[in-house]
Amino acid sequence: MAILLLQPISLWGGTDWNVLSDSEKQVLERILDHWQTWVPERKSSGTAVMMTFEELYDGLGEEESGFLDRLRAIDPKRQFNFQGDFLGSDTEEVRFKRVENQWIERNGERTLLYPQYVPEPVYLAFEKMMRAMEKKIGKRLFIESGFRSSAYQLYTYVYYINNHAYSLVETGHWVALPGYSEHGQPSVQALDLINEQGINGDDDGQSVEDFESLPEYAWLMEHGSEYGFVLSYPRDKPGITFEPWHWSYRGPAALGGGRT
Repeated sequence: MAILLLQPISLWGGTDWNVLSDSEKQVLERILDHWQTWVPERKSSGTAVMMTFEELYDGLGEEESGFLDRLRAIDPKRQFNFQGDFLGSDTEEVRFKRVENQWIERNGERTLLYPQYVPEPVYLAFEKMMRAMEKKIGKRLFIESGFRSSAYQLYTYVYYINNHAYSLVETGHWVALPGYSEHGQPSVQALDLINEQGINGDDDGQSVEDFESLPEYAWLMEHGSEYGFVLSYPRDKPGITFEPWHWSYRGPAALGGGRT
């Protein structure tokens, strides 16, 4: 999900690729309006993260489908110096655990997180790690985002474009394109974490420092690798955005410090 400075290119009928034109913004809004008719219900049921491209495109017109096709055709490593690797999304023979009944406090109210899906070995390692955390500091973290299909990753990327001044590169600083996210590849499965008070470092009104200052984060930094988890996007690593809430499971390879 880490991206360096943009290199303007023309993929959009002669306009610079980075910032959407007024006509492209209208196409984007039509896509989002259509998705709003069915995606929220899928999120509530916990099935949105497993959606297919066929479902994502269903009901869209030719212009809207073409917009999504052009996004999917982007090679971020070549076209704007993306620093990560293409990971793909190999889910064959993966057994997923549905994670539900996760209650937190958000804006002073008790809130139920959307159900998530996590490969079973990753979930077992995570729960073992949380039991150890609770025993030591009396606190635990919850899984706010686990596995995301490539289609859901595209949905997430598109959803946030207008939050970043319609800049596709700026959006990519925070949301990877399909195939480039650890959330979509079970072999390096990423978990985005949130604490019991609703601190994830990413919501409106929060900063990365809010999560970085948590005792839960300090415990993870000291002990996460003992359970196979590493911080994917640490502070001051060239070409990436610091995400203290984003941890990926590397299994036994992470023991003794692993790779970050």
